[in-house]
Parts: sequence; C-alpha cells; structure tokens
Amino acid sequence: MRKVTISEFKAKCHRLLFEVEKTKNPIQITRFGKPIVEIVPSRPELLTADWFGSMEGTIKILGDIVSPACDPEDWEVLGD
Repeated sequence: MRKVTISEFKAKCHRLLFEVEKTKNPIQITRFGKPIVEIVPSRPELLTADWFGSMEGTIKILGDIVSPACDPEDWEVLGD
C-alpha cells in the first residue's frame, strides 16, 4: 500500500483519487508518520440494493420497545 503524507495529499488530491480509481490500489494518508486514513477504491456491489431487507426475520422483539423500562412513579426526577 502506498503511503502519502497529508500535505502531499492536499496538494495532489484529485490525481491521487484518480490513481486509486484506476489502479484499484488503496493509499494510506499519514500525519507525522502515523496513518490517519485509507483511501480505498469503491466497490460497486455495495451500492446495489440487494442487501436491503436481507436481515428480515432475523430479529425478534421481546416486550414493549416504546414504554419506559420502569414505572414513572419510580423516577426520582418527577418527585419535585
């Protein structure tokens, strides 16, 4: 993986982004020699809607998810 300083990235941002798109190789941006972010090529398969709804039926709701977990009479803040 190619490493680029943040100052170089600021100066050559567009060219580096096109390079990642063309070569499909990620670039790591560093500050003071420490990695802060990676620029990776996009994955078109993640942009499709095939995953939407794929978890249907895998979650089971137990109990009431709208009401508070305890009675309002037990809340100390309402005592004043």
